[in-house]
Amino acid sequence: METGNVTTPFGRRSMTLGMLANQVMAGEIKPDQSVDKWKLFRALCEAKPLLGIGDRALAVLNALLSFYPKNELAQESGLIVFPSNIQLSLRTHGMAEQTVRRHLAALVEAGLLLRKDSPNGKRYVRRDRAGEINEAFGFSLAPLLARAEEIEQLAAEVMAERLHVQHLRERITLCRRDVAKLIEAAVEEQIPGDWQGLYGEFRDLIEGLPRSPTAAQLELLLHELEVLRADILNRLETRIKSTKQRGNANYIERHIQNSNPESTSELEPSFETKQGAMAEQDKGREAETLEEGRGEVAQSRQEESRQSGGRNDGGGLKSFPLGLVLQACPEILAYGPGGAIRNWRDLMTAAVAVRSMLGVSPSAYEEAANVMGPENAATVMACILERGGHINSAGGYLRGLTRRSEKGEFAIGPMLMALLRANAPAGRKVG
Repeated sequence: METGNVTTPFGRRSMTLGMLANQVMAGEIKPDQSVDKWKLFRALCEAKPLLGIGDRALAVLNALLSFYPKNELAQESGLIVFPSNIQLSLRTHGMAEQTVRRHLAALVEAGLLLRKDSPNGKRYVRRDRAGEINEAFGFSLAPLLARAEEIEQLAAEVMAERLHVQHLRERITLCRRDVAKLIEAAVEEQIPGDWQGLYGEFRDLIEGLPRSPTAAQLELLLHELEVLRADILNRLETRIKSTKQRGNANYIERHIQNSNPESTSELEPSFETKQGAMAEQDKGREAETLEEGRGEVAQSRQEESRQSGGRNDGGGLKSFPLGLVLQACPEILAYGPGGAIRNWRDLMTAAVAVRSMLGVSPSAYEEAANVMGPENAATVMACILERGGHINSAGGYLRGLTRRSEKGEFAIGPMLMALLRANAPAGRKVG
C-alpha cells in the first residue's frame, strides 16, 4: 500500500490500528467493483445487530449517502462526501449537531466510514478549471463498497435467524395451547392422574423463559414442552383405549338384550322411543302427550306466580318428566352412554359431553346447575343442542338463562313445548 493513501485524523483524535486496517481494506477495491447504495443500505439495516450500530447512526449514514450523487457506489466516481454538520442535521430531520458528530464517530469505529481530514479539519472540495473535482476532504464511503459482500452475508444471517426464531415461537405457542387444553380436558373428564402437578411443571417452564430469549433458549423450551405434551397424550391415549374396550363390551351386552325386534327399551314407564326419533305412535297418543306437556307448563307457571316477589332460587324451577324432555330434544340421545339415555344420570352425563362440544365453559355449566338444579341444567343443555343452529354462543346463551332464572324470569316449560311442537311433524313422518 502506498503511504500517500494513508490519512490520519485531525486534531486530538488519535490514529488506531483499526483505522489503518480499514484504509488498507478500502485500498483493495477492484476498479470495476460497484454496488447499489440503497440496496446496500437496506442490507445494513438488517445487519445492524451484528455490526454494532443503532438506528440513529443509520439515519446519519442515510444522510451521507444522499449526498453521493449517483445510485451506484464505484471507485471511478469518487467515494468522498463532504457535507457540513449543519447540512447533515437538516437531512436527519433536525438531529442536534453534537448527536450527529457522535454517530459519525460510531460509524467510523464500526468500519463503515473513513475520515479524510483536510489540513484544518474542514470538509470541502477543490475543483479544476473544468469544474471537475480535483481533491475532496470529508468522509469516504469506500469501506461500504469494500465490505458490500460481507454486509449482505450478515444481513442474510440476521434474516435467517429472525425467521428461525419466529418459527420457534409459533411452534411453542401451538405446543403451549395443546398442553393447556389437554390438561383441562383431563381434569374435566376426571381422568385419574397428577394433573395439578403437570400443570405446575408446565407453568414453571413458561415462566422460566427470559423476557428476550435467544434461539437456543427457545429451542430448549420447545423440546421440554414437546416432551411434556407427549407424556400427557400417552396418558390420555391409554385412558381412551381402556374406555373403548369397556364400551365395546357394553355394546355387545346391549345388542344381546335388544335382539328381540318386538321389544322396546323403556326410558321411563310413560315414554317409549327409538334413538334419534320418536317411536311409532298414532295421532291420538301424540295429542295426549302434547296435552300432558301443556298441563305441566301451566302447572309450572302457576307455581312461579305463587313465589314471593316473582323471584326463583335454584330449586324454584319446575322439573319435567324425562320422557317429555327426550321427546322434545331427541338430539341429546346420541350423546348418552352407549348412545342411549335411560335415566336422569345418563342425561346429565350426556349434557356434560354436549357442553364440551358446544364450547360452554365448565364454570358456566356449574353456575347453571347451582342456580337451576342439575336436572334442569341438563335439560337446558339438551334444548340448546336442539336449537344449536339458531344460537351463536351457547355459553353466553346459558349464562343469560342462568341470570334470568336467578331473577325468576325463566321457565323451562315454554322452551320444551316449542321444541315438542317443532319435532312433532318429524315424528309423524317417521311413524
